[in-house]
Amino acid sequence: MWKGAPNEGFIKAVKLRHPLTKCEKMLWEKLRNRQFKGLKFRRQHPIHLYIADFYCHKYSLIIEIDGEYHDNDNQILHDTDRTKTLEEQGCAVIRFTNKEVEENIACVLELISLKIEELEM
Repeated sequence: MWKGAPNEGFIKAVKLRHPLTKCEKMLWEKLRNRQFKGLKFRRQHPIHLYIADFYCHKYSLIIEIDGEYHDNDNQILHDTDRTKTLEEQGCAVIRFTNKEVEENIACVLELISLKIEELEM
């Protein structure tokens, strides 16, 4: 268990690892195998009651990729509560839309890099 994640969270996380969405695959290809700043990232990693799309333990950094369903009011409230809970667990959360990943992966990577620099301070 990590950061209070129940065993069921690990089982669910394993199921979510396949198949990746198009945008998850695009970002994972840039993050995996320590290709990005030499950092280890995990995908579909359980933290507390949630499963993070991508997680870097060194910085307790969660990266979320949000599809269109995150645009509705109920989901926005849920995402806000989720982010607050994860931040209370000591994690930093950065979110991107599918569109941002698809249209400008270089900018997404730059924003992740800036977030890491911020966390190093």
